[in-house]
Amino acid sequence: MQTPNILIVEDEVVTRTTLKSLFEAEGYNVFEAENGHEMHDFFQNNQINLVIMDINLPGKNGLLLAREVRDRKNVGLIFLTGRDNDVDRILGLEIGADDYLTKPFNPRELTIRARNLLSRTSSASEDDDLPSKVNFNGWTLDGDSRSLISPVAKEFRLPRSEFRALHLFLSNPGKILTREQLIMEMTGRELRPNDRTVDVTIRRIRKHFESQPDDEELIVTIHGEGYRFCGEVD
Repeated sequence: MQTPNILIVEDEVVTRTTLKSLFEAEGYNVFEAENGHEMHDFFQNNQINLVIMDINLPGKNGLLLAREVRDRKNVGLIFLTGRDNDVDRILGLEIGADDYLTKPFNPRELTIRARNLLSRTSSASEDDDLPSKVNFNGWTLDGDSRSLISPVAKEFRLPRSEFRALHLFLSNPGKILTREQLIMEMTGRELRPNDRTVDVTIRRIRKHFESQPDDEELIVTIHGEGYRFCGEVD
């Protein structure tokens, strides 16, 4: 298996150097970028598998750059930042980050999360248990482009978390899926206390469906248990 390439996007030299040493000690190839411009240069010349990025960056901040990273099909994204508040955390997840850690971070926790995320992104065939296209209630989930296509042919590019959550729902129509099951499918990690990753992801998926206001509710909340997909898979 090819050694994964990790890109650290961080303007603080000490933090960037610490992260580089940490992941090199784990056997990864590590690149460093101070800003979005340097990040783009590395993407043009290297096959990046995981981005670990600060929110506060010169020029385009991490939240803006995350929109560009999410369009790359097999690239994981972890926010690592000193901004520890729910607004930033939820916004980062809504934009499409796979995970979020605040400084000061536990090095072992970060490496474990990175390894779990890389295991989800390392293989292009990770979703082979579903056909490349799945039709349901007039909608299409396209695994080749990782997109959701509406009944009127409007296309929504999905970040990995949304795609994998919807993939799991379509694999289990009518079944109640717990938050624990969904977070494991989405990120490869366990649910943490006060973790809103699943709820934010479901809200984003529902917003796509709301583009067709006459459609019935396809994902319903089962209070105290989780969520259920109530549509019909063709």
